[in-house]
Amino acid sequence: MSEQKEVIFRCFASGSSGNCYYLGTRERGILLDAGISARTIQRDLREMGLDFDKIDAVLITHDHADHIRAVGTLGERVHLPIYTTAAIHEGIDRNYGVHEKLRTSRRYFEKGVPFELAGMQINTFGISHDSTDCLGYVISLYGQNFMLATDCGAPNEELEAGIRFANHIVIEANHDEHLLLNGPYPTYLKERILSDRGHQSNHTCGRLLAENFHNSLRNIFLCHLSLENNDPQVALQTVESHLSDEGYFCGQDYFLKALDRLVPSPIYTLNNDVITEY
Repeated sequence: MSEQKEVIFRCFASGSSGNCYYLGTRERGILLDAGISARTIQRDLREMGLDFDKIDAVLITHDHADHIRAVGTLGERVHLPIYTTAAIHEGIDRNYGVHEKLRTSRRYFEKGVPFELAGMQINTFGISHDSTDCLGYVISLYGQNFMLATDCGAPNEELEAGIRFANHIVIEANHDEHLLLNGPYPTYLKERILSDRGHQSNHTCGRLLAENFHNSLRNIFLCHLSLENNDPQVALQTVESHLSDEGYFCGQDYFLKALDRLVPSPIYTLNNDVITEY
Protein backbone atom coordinates (compact mmCIF):
# COMPACT_ATOMS: atom_id res chain seq x y z
CA MET A 1 0.00 0.00 0.00
CA SER A 2 2.62 2.48 -1.08
CA GLU A 3 0.11 4.87 -2.60
CA GLN A 4 -1.45 7.05 0.09
CA LYS A 5 -5.22 7.48 0.09
CA GLU A 6 -7.69 9.15 2.40
CA VAL A 7 -9.01 6.75 5.04
CA ILE A 8 -12.66 7.15 6.00
CA PHE A 9 -14.93 5.67 8.65
CA ARG A 10 -18.69 5.68 9.01
CA CYS A 11 -21.02 4.10 11.51
CA PHE A 12 -24.33 2.93 10.02
CA ALA A 13 -25.79 1.74 13.34
CA SER A 14 -24.51 0.98 16.84
CA GLY A 15 -26.46 -0.66 19.63
CA SER A 16 -28.66 -3.60 20.57
CA SER A 17 -30.92 -2.90 17.57
CA GLY A 18 -28.03 -3.49 15.16
CA ASN A 19 -24.38 -2.76 14.46
CA CYS A 20 -22.55 -2.04 11.21
CA TYR A 21 -19.50 0.05 10.32
CA TYR A 22 -17.61 0.98 7.15
CA LEU A 23 -13.84 1.37 7.00
CA GLY A 24 -11.80 2.06 3.89
CA THR A 25 -11.35 4.79 1.33
CA ARG A 26 -13.79 6.75 -0.76
CA GLU A 27 -13.35 4.15 -3.51
CA ARG A 28 -13.78 0.85 -1.62
CA GLY A 29 -13.54 -0.77 1.79
CA ILE A 30 -14.92 -3.34 4.22
CA LEU A 31 -17.85 -3.71 6.58
CA LEU A 32 -17.44 -4.55 10.25
CA ASP A 33 -20.51 -6.48 11.42
CA ALA A 34 -23.84 -6.65 9.61
CA GLY A 35 -26.57 -6.42 12.21
CA ILE A 36 -28.96 -4.25 10.21
CA SER A 37 -30.81 -5.11 7.00
CA ALA A 38 -28.90 -5.45 3.74
CA ARG A 39 -31.24 -2.91 2.19
CA THR A 40 -30.36 -0.34 4.86
CA ILE A 41 -26.64 -1.02 4.45
CA GLN A 42 -26.94 -0.55 0.68
CA ARG A 43 -28.83 2.72 1.16
CA ASP A 44 -26.15 4.04 3.49
CA LEU A 45 -23.37 2.98 1.13
CA ARG A 46 -25.06 4.68 -1.80
CA GLU A 47 -25.22 7.90 0.20
CA MET A 48 -21.42 7.67 0.21
CA GLY A 49 -21.22 7.05 -3.54
CA LEU A 50 -20.51 3.35 -2.95
CA ASP A 51 -22.37 0.07 -3.40
CA PHE A 52 -21.88 -3.59 -2.59
CA ASP A 53 -19.50 -4.07 -5.52
CA LYS A 54 -17.06 -1.78 -3.70
CA ILE A 55 -17.08 -3.89 -0.51
CA ASP A 56 -14.21 -6.37 -0.32
CA ALA A 57 -15.33 -8.27 2.78
CA VAL A 58 -17.52 -8.34 5.88
CA LEU A 59 -15.66 -8.95 9.17
CA ILE A 60 -17.74 -10.28 12.07
CA THR A 61 -17.04 -9.67 15.77
CA HIS A 62 -19.39 -12.32 17.21
CA ASP A 63 -22.56 -14.32 16.61
CA HIS A 64 -25.24 -12.30 18.43
CA ALA A 65 -28.13 -11.27 16.18
CA ASP A 66 -27.53 -7.55 16.43
CA HIS A 67 -24.16 -8.08 14.72
CA ILE A 68 -25.03 -10.72 12.10
CA ARG A 69 -28.65 -10.17 11.04
CA ALA A 70 -27.77 -9.54 7.38
CA VAL A 71 -24.80 -11.90 6.90
CA GLY A 72 -26.84 -14.52 5.06
CA THR A 73 -28.14 -12.03 2.54
CA LEU A 74 -24.78 -10.32 2.11
CA GLY A 75 -22.94 -13.61 1.81
CA GLU A 76 -25.23 -15.75 -0.31
CA ARG A 77 -27.22 -13.23 -2.34
CA VAL A 78 -24.80 -10.32 -2.68
CA HIS A 79 -21.80 -12.72 -2.71
CA LEU A 80 -19.65 -10.81 -0.24
CA PRO A 81 -17.08 -12.94 1.63
CA ILE A 82 -17.92 -13.24 5.35
CA TYR A 83 -14.78 -13.46 7.49
CA THR A 84 -14.57 -14.66 11.08
CA THR A 85 -13.27 -17.56 13.18
CA ALA A 86 -14.51 -21.15 12.85
CA ALA A 87 -16.17 -20.91 16.28
CA ILE A 88 -18.11 -17.78 15.33
CA HIS A 89 -19.13 -19.32 12.01
CA GLU A 90 -20.52 -22.26 13.97
CA GLY A 91 -22.41 -19.81 16.16
CA ILE A 92 -23.82 -18.08 13.09
CA ASP A 93 -25.01 -21.48 11.80
CA ARG A 94 -26.93 -22.01 15.05
CA ASN A 95 -28.45 -18.52 15.19
CA TYR A 96 -32.13 -18.59 14.27
CA GLY A 97 -31.99 -14.92 13.36
CA VAL A 98 -29.90 -15.73 10.28
CA HIS A 99 -32.48 -17.12 7.88
CA GLU A 100 -30.12 -17.70 4.98
CA LYS A 101 -27.23 -19.86 6.10
CA LEU A 102 -23.71 -19.24 4.85
CA ARG A 103 -22.34 -21.73 2.36
CA THR A 104 -20.10 -20.42 -0.42
CA SER A 105 -19.37 -17.08 1.27
CA ARG A 106 -17.80 -18.21 4.54
CA ARG A 107 -14.14 -17.38 5.06
CA TYR A 108 -12.00 -18.34 8.06
CA PHE A 109 -9.12 -16.87 9.99
CA GLU A 110 -7.51 -17.80 13.29
CA LYS A 111 -7.91 -15.42 16.21
CA GLY A 112 -4.65 -13.68 17.05
CA VAL A 113 -2.96 -14.56 13.75
CA PRO A 114 -2.41 -11.43 11.59
CA PHE A 115 -3.52 -11.53 7.96
CA GLU A 116 -3.83 -9.21 4.99
CA LEU A 117 -7.11 -8.47 3.28
CA ALA A 118 -7.75 -5.96 0.51
CA GLY A 119 -4.50 -4.18 1.30
CA MET A 120 -5.32 -3.92 5.01
CA GLN A 121 -3.24 -5.49 7.78
CA ILE A 122 -5.69 -7.11 10.19
CA ASN A 123 -5.04 -8.27 13.73
CA THR A 124 -7.64 -9.78 16.03
CA PHE A 125 -7.85 -10.43 19.75
CA GLY A 126 -10.27 -12.07 22.14
CA ILE A 127 -12.92 -10.13 24.04
CA SER A 128 -14.81 -11.47 27.06
CA HIS A 129 -18.49 -11.68 26.10
CA ASP A 130 -21.26 -14.28 26.40
CA SER A 131 -21.26 -15.21 22.72
CA THR A 132 -19.70 -18.30 21.13
CA ASP A 133 -16.53 -16.23 20.73
CA CYS A 134 -15.93 -12.50 20.47
CA LEU A 135 -13.27 -10.53 18.63
CA GLY A 136 -11.72 -7.11 18.68
CA TYR A 137 -10.10 -5.85 15.48
CA VAL A 138 -7.01 -3.74 14.93
CA ILE A 139 -6.74 -2.74 11.28
CA SER A 140 -3.90 -0.81 9.64
CA LEU A 141 -4.33 0.94 6.31
CA TYR A 142 -2.52 3.83 4.65
CA GLY A 143 -0.59 4.67 7.79
CA GLN A 144 -3.62 4.71 10.11
CA ASN A 145 -4.32 2.18 12.88
CA PHE A 146 -7.98 1.58 13.68
CA MET A 147 -9.41 -0.48 16.56
CA LEU A 148 -12.94 -1.80 17.06
CA ALA A 149 -13.89 -3.31 20.44
CA THR A 150 -17.61 -3.75 20.98
CA ASP A 151 -19.57 -5.87 23.48
CA CYS A 152 -16.74 -5.95 26.01
CA GLY A 153 -17.03 -7.77 29.31
CA ALA A 154 -13.98 -7.71 31.54
CA PRO A 155 -11.04 -5.77 30.04
CA ASN A 156 -7.92 -7.71 29.13
CA GLU A 157 -4.31 -6.98 28.21
CA GLU A 158 -4.96 -7.35 24.48
CA LEU A 159 -7.65 -4.70 24.57
CA GLU A 160 -5.31 -2.36 26.42
CA ALA A 161 -2.53 -3.06 23.92
CA GLY A 162 -4.92 -2.25 21.08
CA ILE A 163 -5.72 1.13 22.63
CA ARG A 164 -2.01 1.89 23.01
CA PHE A 165 -1.43 1.04 19.33
CA ALA A 166 -4.43 2.64 17.62
CA ASN A 167 -4.83 6.16 16.27
CA HIS A 168 -8.60 5.79 16.01
CA ILE A 169 -10.80 3.75 18.35
CA VAL A 170 -14.38 2.50 18.37
CA ILE A 171 -15.01 1.19 21.88
CA GLU A 172 -18.03 0.17 23.91
CA ALA A 173 -19.53 2.48 26.53
CA ASN A 174 -22.72 0.52 27.03
CA HIS A 175 -24.22 1.69 30.29
CA ASP A 176 -24.12 3.98 33.28
CA GLU A 177 -24.10 1.69 36.32
CA HIS A 178 -26.47 3.92 38.34
CA LEU A 179 -29.00 4.05 35.49
CA LEU A 180 -28.74 0.29 34.99
CA LEU A 181 -29.13 -0.66 38.65
CA ASN A 182 -32.09 1.69 39.09
CA GLY A 183 -33.67 0.96 35.73
CA PRO A 184 -36.44 -1.36 34.51
CA TYR A 185 -34.36 -4.43 33.60
CA PRO A 186 -35.01 -7.64 35.58
CA THR A 187 -32.31 -8.71 38.02
CA TYR A 188 -30.97 -11.54 35.88
CA LEU A 189 -30.41 -9.18 32.94
CA LYS A 190 -28.71 -6.55 35.12
CA GLU A 191 -26.40 -9.26 36.45
CA ARG A 192 -25.62 -10.46 32.94
CA ILE A 193 -24.71 -6.94 31.76
CA LEU A 194 -22.53 -6.30 34.83
CA SER A 195 -20.74 -9.65 34.62
CA ASP A 196 -17.28 -10.29 33.22
CA ARG A 197 -18.95 -11.60 30.05
CA GLY A 198 -21.43 -8.76 29.72
CA HIS A 199 -21.02 -5.16 28.60
CA GLN A 200 -18.59 -2.36 29.40
CA SER A 201 -19.73 0.60 31.48
CA ASN A 202 -18.95 4.24 30.81
CA HIS A 203 -16.59 4.31 33.80
CA THR A 204 -14.67 1.21 32.71
CA CYS A 205 -14.36 2.63 29.20
CA GLY A 206 -13.11 5.97 30.48
CA ARG A 207 -10.63 4.38 32.86
CA LEU A 208 -9.23 2.11 30.13
CA LEU A 209 -8.77 5.03 27.77
CA ALA A 210 -7.18 7.25 30.42
CA GLU A 211 -4.75 4.56 31.55
CA ASN A 212 -3.67 3.70 28.00
CA PHE A 213 -3.87 7.07 26.26
CA HIS A 214 -0.91 8.00 24.07
CA ASN A 215 0.14 10.95 21.91
CA SER A 216 -0.80 9.22 18.63
CA LEU A 217 -4.40 8.57 19.66
CA ARG A 218 -6.55 11.05 17.80
CA ASN A 219 -10.20 10.01 17.64
CA ILE A 220 -12.45 8.04 20.00
CA PHE A 221 -15.93 6.82 19.08
CA LEU A 222 -18.13 5.37 21.82
CA CYS A 223 -20.29 2.51 20.58
CA HIS A 224 -23.12 0.19 21.63
CA LEU A 225 -24.75 2.68 24.03
CA SER A 226 -27.81 1.24 25.77
CA LEU A 227 -31.12 2.97 25.10
CA GLU A 228 -32.52 2.25 28.56
CA ASN A 229 -29.37 2.36 30.70
CA ASN A 230 -27.29 5.15 29.22
CA ASP A 231 -27.43 8.62 27.74
CA PRO A 232 -24.98 9.96 25.16
CA GLN A 233 -24.18 13.03 27.25
CA VAL A 234 -23.64 10.95 30.36
CA ALA A 235 -21.31 8.63 28.45
CA LEU A 236 -19.34 11.51 26.96
CA GLN A 237 -19.03 13.36 30.27
CA THR A 238 -17.93 10.23 32.12
CA VAL A 239 -15.25 9.27 29.61
CA GLU A 240 -14.07 12.86 29.23
CA SER A 241 -13.79 13.20 33.02
CA HIS A 242 -11.46 10.20 33.27
CA LEU A 243 -9.28 11.56 30.48
CA SER A 244 -9.15 15.11 31.83
CA ASP A 245 -8.11 13.76 35.24
CA GLU A 246 -4.99 12.43 33.48
CA GLY A 247 -4.37 15.72 31.65
CA TYR A 248 -5.92 14.87 28.25
CA PHE A 249 -8.50 17.30 26.94
CA CYS A 250 -11.27 16.79 24.40
CA GLY A 251 -10.97 18.96 21.31
CA GLN A 252 -7.29 19.54 21.99
CA ASP A 253 -5.71 16.12 22.50
CA TYR A 254 -8.46 13.97 20.99
CA PHE A 255 -11.92 13.96 19.39
CA LEU A 256 -14.75 12.17 21.23
CA LYS A 257 -18.09 11.12 19.74
CA ALA A 258 -20.95 8.90 20.95
CA LEU A 259 -22.21 6.96 17.94
CA ASP A 260 -25.96 6.96 17.37
CA ARG A 261 -27.94 3.75 17.67
CA LEU A 262 -29.97 4.18 14.48
CA VAL A 263 -28.88 7.28 12.58
CA PRO A 264 -25.78 6.92 10.36
CA SER A 265 -22.85 9.06 11.41
CA PRO A 266 -21.10 11.62 9.23
CA ILE A 267 -18.28 10.29 7.08
CA TYR A 268 -15.15 10.81 9.16
CA THR A 269 -11.71 11.23 7.63
CA LEU A 270 -9.08 9.45 9.71
CA ASN A 271 -5.61 10.97 9.55
CA ASN A 272 -3.01 12.33 11.91
CA ASP A 273 -5.23 15.22 13.02
CA VAL A 274 -7.90 15.40 15.70
CA ILE A 275 -11.28 15.52 13.97
CA THR A 276 -13.12 18.81 14.07
CA GLU A 277 -16.87 18.08 14.44
CA TYR A 278 -18.88 18.78 11.30
